[in-house]
Amino acid sequence: MNGVTGRMGRTQHLARSLAAIRAEGGVRAGDVVIWPDPVLVGRDEGRLRELADAHGIERYSTDLTACLADARDSIYFDAQTTARREASVSEAIKAGKHVYCEKPAARTSAAALELAALANTAGVRNGVVQDKLFLPGTQKLDRVIKEGLLGRLIAARLEFGYWVFADEVGTTQRPSWNYRKQDGGGIVLDMFCHFRYLFDQLFGPVRSLVCTAVTHVPERVDENRVTYKATAEDAACAMFHFDGGLVVQLSASWAVRPYRDDLLVMHVDGETGSAMAGLHRCLVQPAATTPRFVWNPDVPLETGPRSYWAEVPDLLPPVNAFRHQWELFLRHVVLDEPFPWDLASSARGIQLAEIALLSSQERRWLDVPELVPPGPAPRSDVHVGSAGAQ
Repeated sequence: MNGVTGRMGRTQHLARSLAAIRAEGGVRAGDVVIWPDPVLVGRDEGRLRELADAHGIERYSTDLTACLADARDSIYFDAQTTARREASVSEAIKAGKHVYCEKPAARTSAAALELAALANTAGVRNGVVQDKLFLPGTQKLDRVIKEGLLGRLIAARLEFGYWVFADEVGTTQRPSWNYRKQDGGGIVLDMFCHFRYLFDQLFGPVRSLVCTAVTHVPERVDENRVTYKATAEDAACAMFHFDGGLVVQLSASWAVRPYRDDLLVMHVDGETGSAMAGLHRCLVQPAATTPRFVWNPDVPLETGPRSYWAEVPDLLPPVNAFRHQWELFLRHVVLDEPFPWDLASSARGIQLAEIALLSSQERRWLDVPELVPPGPAPRSDVHVGSAGAQ
């Protein structure tokens, strides 16, 4: 596990995923138990030691190459900064490791496709984190759409973001490299990878887009309290066209004080109903229960529009989205179960970000062509190593 001293690697992937899986006895699949035995990798030995001690993990190292040479370990995971990920994932594939990594897998879609081709040639399993697919709100919204409650989709609006302090007041919320384009920063590359797989799952392929990306906060303060110039965008507004006439509006910003119910809110309108989903909840309003509002600017509404929406119930107990995808990837490696969220799928998200940034630069609509992934290669025998089945 490389990059676990960062926020996402430490909290979501180590503490709430693998450490939680270990604490509950591993991933159980019938008579098989998959037991992850991680080695924590990073540049700060002291912080690695603290994390290992906190989670009862015996192994940690600052030498990635030596770890990749260890035959006991079969999976490489990467949660480093975007600029460092491509080289390390490539090294791991060449060492014969199955790879699982945070998104974006690389800084360009071409580089991500090269990694996918390299993995296919090596015959190793590969996956990329697409956590928002496994959020309760997303899964309920997907169910509502697939069951036809909304009818033909005509429009959708997505709002994402929160206020990230500059940071003259308090501690930094996001690492400073997020705001430096030369280090792989920017909200478009970071978040449009998420939006692409959400679009693919909920609405189908994006056919065209127009985007405006801006930097609202020109200067920020880094981890050493040094002021620096923000060279990457911290906000983006975009529109997307889909098959069937669907139009999606998107607003993403790290410089917004939200007046909404969640970090990400997706509002979808169809001919026979509408739905609204956040990270956890989903509400619907079928055509039969849609009220006829008469808006009088001189008299406030006694009953607001929110009163006419119904909650979509949970069918299963909610689970941590990161942990759930980790379990699926471990089962993919050990038990040969399907796992479609691979390096090639990650390339599609990066492609969307690239086209959005080009649209912003050229100030015009652009088509989104089909991205052809590399063909599958004959698979080598699975080496389960210390992520093995008992």
